[in-house]
Amino acid sequence: QVQLVESGGGLVQAGGSLRLSCAASGRTFSQYTMAWLRQAPGREREFVALIWSSGGSTIYADSVKGRFTISRDNAKNTVYLQMNNLKPEDSAVYYCAARLPAHRDYDYWGRGTQVTVSS
Repeated sequence: QVQLVESGGGLVQAGGSLRLSCAASGRTFSQYTMAWLRQAPGREREFVALIWSSGGSTIYADSVKGRFTISRDNAKNTVYLQMNNLKPEDSAVYYCAARLPAHRDYDYWGRGTQVTVSS
């Protein structure tokens, strides 16, 4: 079992920055591919960014490329999402998720953290 707890959300003005953190329990964190997804009111949940277990490769949604950076510290069992130049359309609940590399779907989810960007 892996438990995920997000933190770092809040209210920020457009153009500002936030760093989200996702702390994972368990000794096998380093084996998991980690991702951030988000869901705005009335919209489907969407992919934001992903980082492979080794931390060597990342994938980003086109909407956040060049503004967001995903990283991980396997020694701290934590994955981060640095968000710069935030836009009102980035407002959403941000979720951390984990899956084993061989799995297609995410095995574990956090409860989410709210990010609100004011114009």
